[in-house]
Amino acid sequence: MPSSTSKALRIAVLADSDTRWKWGALTARRITAPDPAEDPVQGVALTGFLLRGRATPTARQLAEVGVTADDLREVTGAEFLRAIRDEEYDVVVLALVGGAVQAMLHGLAALRLPRRPVLVTGYVGVVYEKLADGLLLRHGADVVLANSRHDADRFRAVYEGVGADASAVTEAALPFLGGAPYAREEDRDTVVFAAQPSVPESRADRTYLLRRLVEHARMHPDREVLLKLRSKPGEHTTHLEELPYQKLADRLPGGLPPNFSLVYGHMGEVLDRTDLLVTVSSTAALEALHRRIPTAVLSDLGVREALGNHHFLGSGLIASWDALDGGYRPQPDEEWLARQGVAADGTYETAFDEARKRVAELLGRPELPPVAPYYTVATAPGYLPGILARHHLAADGTPLPGAAAATEPTGLRRIARDAVRGAARGAYRHGVQRVAPVIRRMGAL
Repeated sequence: MPSSTSKALRIAVLADSDTRWKWGALTARRITAPDPAEDPVQGVALTGFLLRGRATPTARQLAEVGVTADDLREVTGAEFLRAIRDEEYDVVVLALVGGAVQAMLHGLAALRLPRRPVLVTGYVGVVYEKLADGLLLRHGADVVLANSRHDADRFRAVYEGVGADASAVTEAALPFLGGAPYAREEDRDTVVFAAQPSVPESRADRTYLLRRLVEHARMHPDREVLLKLRSKPGEHTTHLEELPYQKLADRLPGGLPPNFSLVYGHMGEVLDRTDLLVTVSSTAALEALHRRIPTAVLSDLGVREALGNHHFLGSGLIASWDALDGGYRPQPDEEWLARQGVAADGTYETAFDEARKRVAELLGRPELPPVAPYYTVATAPGYLPGILARHHLAADGTPLPGAAAATEPTGLRRIARDAVRGAARGAYRHGVQRVAPVIRRMGAL
């Protein structure tokens, strides 16, 4: 890291959803925190860029995440690349879906900067699907963070399996683990179900989970039962949610019992009062396990790759609602916990040492090599151009004509533009949540 006489470290984080903004901003701070054994840095200046799209977080979502930046802007991919070209950054964290990471890597390579920033990427949670696809789309970054030893081993195997350089894979942990260790309070008994936007997908499965949760509340009237939701209707997070639990709850026969509540807010604050965390496969399970909060991963809908709960095989956490209704509390397997980066043994303080050391070493080099993703027009001519085109980039990584205005509008023009964008985003979300599901159902008749 810079010495006490150097200027502040400038970091840019590009994120495409609320959860990825949380991951990216917290990761940026953890991997650039000064080493106590070295001279302290003068400071870290964090600029946030929110990639414009269906999941661009709202002001409410950003406030709920609670992670701030010195500057926060909404941009297109081309506008972000122009900002990197015109402004000086030391580190860039790409907190994006795989295709967007790949597009930005090629766009950054095409800038041919005299001194490019260190490029970092990774995953916001459990990696249970599209392992090879997602990883190869992230190849080309200087640091590809793995949230556990288990993931680091898998990531290296994928890269080495196609003959790609695996040296960027760096073991770390989820950056948002924390909170006080679990301590049972005699006058409190709270069960929390951590909902996921797209798992499960079908109305029948989501209604089933909601019904069982409500039945659990009726069966235990002295127990507080909470349904923790990620977003409000009309908002999007990392994944699409076509059937929000809020709407399903409104239509549930018999209504909701008095000890049942829908809750929003920061997951850490909800976990502060949780005595049992129940989920299908949410990353919230890892947050709870880190704090030693009793945790259950549901088997009611099967243990399947499509649900992501297969990730918890061997954890000792898989259980059914019938067992939980009867008072069963799973006991986690300690060896599984150690391999999953949960760091419930107190090792979390050192979890980012390797990543911090690698970033510092890269920053200390007089020159960084050109960005070299595995996918090129030579290795993936039928795949890469389409990915780049979706982000308005040509096959060589340069912006397509009309992808970005030469200058940003100011004053009334900017206010008008932002108002139009807000209306367009609202209309788009209405189409995705209301119109598209109806069309799909009609097509299935």
